[in-house]
Amino acid sequence: MSTLIRDVRIFDGTGTAAFAGSVLVDGERIASIFPGSEDDLPAADIVIEGMGMTLMPGMVDAHTHLTWASSLEKIYHQFILPPEELEAAAWRNARVLLDHGFTSLYSAGALGDRIEPDLTAAIEAGQTPGPRLVPSTLERSPEGAEGVETGDVFNGRGPDAMKAFVAYCKDEGVKSIKLVVSGEDALKPGSAKDVLYTRDEMMAAGEAAREAGLWIACHVYSPEAIGMALDAGARILYHGSFADEAAIERMAAEKDHFFYAPGPGVSVAALEASPPPHVDMAHMKASAAERMEREGKLVPELKKRGVRVLIGGDYGFPFNPHGRNSRDLEHFVKHFGFTPAEALQAATQYGGELMGLDVGLVREGYLADLLLVDGDPAQDVSILQDKDRLKMIMKGGALYKAPAEAETAG
Repeated sequence: MSTLIRDVRIFDGTGTAAFAGSVLVDGERIASIFPGSEDDLPAADIVIEGMGMTLMPGMVDAHTHLTWASSLEKIYHQFILPPEELEAAAWRNARVLLDHGFTSLYSAGALGDRIEPDLTAAIEAGQTPGPRLVPSTLERSPEGAEGVETGDVFNGRGPDAMKAFVAYCKDEGVKSIKLVVSGEDALKPGSAKDVLYTRDEMMAAGEAAREAGLWIACHVYSPEAIGMALDAGARILYHGSFADEAAIERMAAEKDHFFYAPGPGVSVAALEASPPPHVDMAHMKASAAERMEREGKLVPELKKRGVRVLIGGDYGFPFNPHGRNSRDLEHFVKHFGFTPAEALQAATQYGGELMGLDVGLVREGYLADLLLVDGDPAQDVSILQDKDRLKMIMKGGALYKAPAEAETAG
């Protein structure tokens, strides 16, 4: 099956200026790009008239928690749910994110085992709609008074326990392991600079993950935690708010070996939230304000030094539901000084590189994960927050959402 998308402005994901042209998709991949002239375009099974709208890569959320249940379609006021409800929420949230233009997701941890590997298999089999997914499992945070109650440890402490956890994850079918290396002020005030693993534990996890062919994602705040995560070979670091100059230098020196997602979505949403009187968000709001102040200086500096900064902001809380994920692009512009084109690059090209797949670019040979947008997000990224502006959503050459202007060749 071939599809010709004609008369569009192509934002290719690299951050360079959009250009007029047409794109031919053959099967699941982009076959040809035709800049400029509409003359001599090839025939195709389906022709989509772009009418000057923007064609861009599907977006990638680099910090996704599908089992954090709340979405624009269904809000949950409790965090922990029965297993069957967690599964239902994850399947729903995958579809909600695809509805909003996210064609790939990198999981930052789940609240239950097997949910994300099973969901990944169901999406790949066509049993349920959803983005491409790098699945994870329970966030592993050490037990006891020093820990943060966002994860689960069932196999003890020490290097051997870390190796056992990695082996367990491989058997579960996950691709990325989430390690909570730092504390979390929003949940336990004063804990963000705590380091929750020993160096021997982190090195053991890194060695075991490499041998198993798995990736590691790390929740880190302090310089020590950042350094340990990089030493362990983490693929992506989240937050990093308390990075000092030495940590920044280290991150810049290793910029080609990891990705960074600050996660402003949850911070901004927490500051905006107006909870009912019986819900105390004081600690979360204070932590969010401090993080945003620090990251407002940190993120531009890391970007300037060439670190790949990605979107993804802990969506899934009732005050920060799934479906609002593209707000991160506006946060990057407003709070971190990105241009709209740079924010789009963070959501497309760099996200594709994180996924380790041929996605995130409008480029010949790449998977045809594409959006047709009514408007120019390279001028105003906020239009991506309106799913009705997404006139076409294509994943792997298949039209998940087809525009009214699609024509089937007779």
